[in-house]
Amino acid sequence: MGKRLTLWIGVGVLGGFLYGALLPRWIAPLDFFGDLFLALLNMIVVPLVAVSVFLGVASLESLGRLRDLGLKTFLYYLATTSLAVFTGLVLVHLIRPGVGVALSASGTASLPTAQGWTPRDFVLRLVPTNPLASLARGEILPIIVFSLLLGAAVIPVRDREPVVRFFQGLNDAILTLTGWIMLLAPVGVAGLVAAVVAEKGLAVLLPIFRYALTVILGLLIHASVTLPLVLALLGRRSALGLFHQVKGALAVAFSTASSSATLPVTLELVEKEAGVRPEVAGFVLPLGATINMDGTALYEAVAALFIAQAYGISLSLPAQAVVFLTATLAAIGAAGIPSAGLVTMTLVLKAVGLPLEGIGLILAVDRFLDMLRTTVNVWGDCIGAALVDRWVNPLRGSS
Repeated sequence: MGKRLTLWIGVGVLGGFLYGALLPRWIAPLDFFGDLFLALLNMIVVPLVAVSVFLGVASLESLGRLRDLGLKTFLYYLATTSLAVFTGLVLVHLIRPGVGVALSASGTASLPTAQGWTPRDFVLRLVPTNPLASLARGEILPIIVFSLLLGAAVIPVRDREPVVRFFQGLNDAILTLTGWIMLLAPVGVAGLVAAVVAEKGLAVLLPIFRYALTVILGLLIHASVTLPLVLALLGRRSALGLFHQVKGALAVAFSTASSSATLPVTLELVEKEAGVRPEVAGFVLPLGATINMDGTALYEAVAALFIAQAYGISLSLPAQAVVFLTATLAAIGAAGIPSAGLVTMTLVLKAVGLPLEGIGLILAVDRFLDMLRTTVNVWGDCIGAALVDRWVNPLRGSS
C-alpha cells in the first residue's frame, strides 16, 4: 500500500464524518460500499490467518526458536494488557465519571450476554475437533492453534522446503488479493464512518461525556505514552516512525472497529513498510488480532467502575483486583469483531456482582469508543511485532 492510498483513507474517514452528519437521509449508496469493503476484508481474514501463522512457524529453524518467539510474544501481550487496565483504573478513580449519573435499567432485553465458561472449557475450545469446520465457521482461535501445531510439526521434517514454498506462494497470492481489496478502502472507509455518524449523531457523546472522556484519555495515554515507552526502552525503536509506516492500518481499524478485518492491511504494512520479518509478523499479528486487546481491556475496566460509581456501589480493593484480572483475561477471549467487548463486559460485571443493566447507558457511545479502542488494539499489535522482531533477532543461524 503506497503513501497516497494511506492519505486517501484519511480523506475517507473525514469525508465519512461530514457525509453522515450533513446527509444522514442519503446514506444508503455510501453505506453499501462500506458493507462491501468490510465483507471483502472478512473474506480474506480466515485464509490469511491460517496461511500466515503456518508459514511464520514453519519458517523457523528449530522448535527452540518457536518456543523463544512464543514466550516473548505472550509476555509482551500480558504485560501491555495489564498496563492498559491499570491505566484505566487509575483514571476512573481520578475523574470519577459515574458520580451523579442516573443509570436506567430499561432496554435490558437487547443487552449482549456471555455464556459461562471455565478455564477447562476455554482450553478445550481452543482445539478444533474439525479444522475444516473451524475454517468454514471462521473460528479464529482454533484455526491459529491448528496452524501453530501443523507448522511446528513441519519444522523437524527433513524435506520441508516444498511445503514451505507452496504456502509462501499462497501467502503472496493472498497479499496480492489484499492489495486489490485495498483499492476500495477510501470509499469503503467513508461509508463505514458515515453510517455510524448518521445513525448515532455526533451528539451521542453528550449524555455521558465524562465516561467517554475517561475512556478516550486512557486510550490516548496507553497509545501515545505507555506503548511508545515500551518500544523505545525495550526495542530501541521510534514509535513515531513506526506510526507513519502503519497509519494506514490504524485508519482501517478505526473505520471497521475490527482488528480481525484489519489484519490483512496490518500484515502488509508491518512487513513491507515497517520491515518486520514475515516469520515474525506472521506469528505475532494474527495472534495479536485475536488475544491482544489492550484497548478493550482498558475500556472494560473503566466501564465496570463507572457502573459501580453510577449505582453508588463501593468496590473494595480485592473487588477492584478482581476487575483488574477479569478485564485482562476477558479481553483475551474477546473476538476481533465490532463490539465484541460488550459481550465479555458481562463477565467482568458478573465477577464483582455489578448490575448488568448498567451496560444499557454505555451502549449509546459504544460504537464510537469501539472504533477508538480497536485502533489502540491494532497499534499494540504493530508495536508488539516490531518489539518481538528485535527480541528474537536473529531467528536463523542457530539452533
